[in-house]
Amino acid sequence: MLRALDPDEPRPPLAYRVPWRVDRVYDRHPLVTNAGPAAVDLVRVLIDHGPGSATEHWGRMPAGDTAELCLCDADPGDTTVTIAWFRPENGVEYLWNFAM
Repeated sequence: MLRALDPDEPRPPLAYRVPWRVDRVYDRHPLVTNAGPAAVDLVRVLIDHGPGSATEHWGRMPAGDTAELCLCDADPGDTTVTIAWFRPENGVEYLWNFAM
């Protein structure tokens, strides 16, 4: 149900913005950049490409760092990439995925 906003009520915190940017500069080698304002911890990349899958462990990624994914053995039409990471300030794990 909708209700009127109470001007004395504190505003909710802003949502956490996903820090990743994917640049598809190369056909099967997307560049993944931590475009957020802070480092992220224990970064893992899960690549699901039809009958197979692979996992890469990137570890800590400072803000501004870029990593290149090699998807040479994957069919871009059947590939989903999931990035998992922890925010250092609260230890919460996040997942984000994209399709090629």
